[in-house]
Amino acid sequence: MVTPSHTAEYPDVLPDLPPRSRGTIALLEENCTSCMLCARECPDWCIYIDSHKETLPATTEGGRERQRNVLDRFGIDFSLCMYCGICIEVCPFDALFWSPEFEYAETDIRDMLHEKDRLGEWMATVPPPPALDPGAADAAEVTALSKPVRPGRATPPAGRP
Repeated sequence: MVTPSHTAEYPDVLPDLPPRSRGTIALLEENCTSCMLCARECPDWCIYIDSHKETLPATTEGGRERQRNVLDRFGIDFSLCMYCGICIEVCPFDALFWSPEFEYAETDIRDMLHEKDRLGEWMATVPPPPALDPGAADAAEVTALSKPVRPGRATPPAGRP
């Protein structure tokens, strides 16, 4: 009661946020395969995805053509979003991340619909993942690569030098 309170004057003094704080959702467009898992799992239905299929030529002679999804539109309506993070958790391709950026206020609510170009700009503000625990066991892939080749095997398994 005797010490004076300290109030940070927000616009002049930026807050000291925790390193992995939730601000907005950032999109890494090249990782998105348009699988629609994030849009289906979103409880607010605030994610909009449009894509089309593109045919890729065969890589070898006699091979068959392949198809892949090409992302045309990825939009998040932040006026509807409740920042639950379900979309980030269900993304199997690591295309969505939390960015600590929180200053994206708009004067018109219709401008809160952010498309893939704006979501991609926030990737620069995404902090790197925390370091691995030094006492943790190695990943299965690392352990498999460090095992010696079994005797009697002419060639190492696929993916091994």
